[in-house]
Amino acid sequence: MRALIQRVSQASVTVEGETLASIGRGLVVLLGVGHGDSEAQAAYLAEKIANLRIFEDAQGKTNLSALDVGGEAIVVSQFTLYADTAKGRRPSFINAAQPEVAAPLVERFIGYLRGQGVPTQAGKFGAHMLVQIYNDGPVTIWLER
Repeated sequence: MRALIQRVSQASVTVEGETLASIGRGLVVLLGVGHGDSEAQAAYLAEKIANLRIFEDAQGKTNLSALDVGGEAIVVSQFTLYADTAKGRRPSFINAAQPEVAAPLVERFIGYLRGQGVPTQAGKFGAHMLVQIYNDGPVTIWLER
């Protein structure tokens, strides 16, 4: 399971003109599910992300987590995190899990993140989404488990 986390000042997800998710200060988590990924990995990443100290404290040091600052999250499923570009110019996504496997794991991850205490919204699995991200910093972190 792979997660690309961006610290944001605000973010939103729109599908077919309808805003499905909108947050202020917090995190956007682009989440990819690969073959063999499990609920244990989803739980691990959710705990790690909720407690990741990437927000600044009063002294300007990255010492605070989303929980510490009352941040929210948007989770967007993104199979393209498993792109293989080793050959040619067209990426292969053979390492991404099939939708019937990935969708439930994305939902479990969202549940685990909420369970950590982070108010969490989501995009729509498999939809063409417009994701508006105001990356704060910019701070972007790659996690893989």
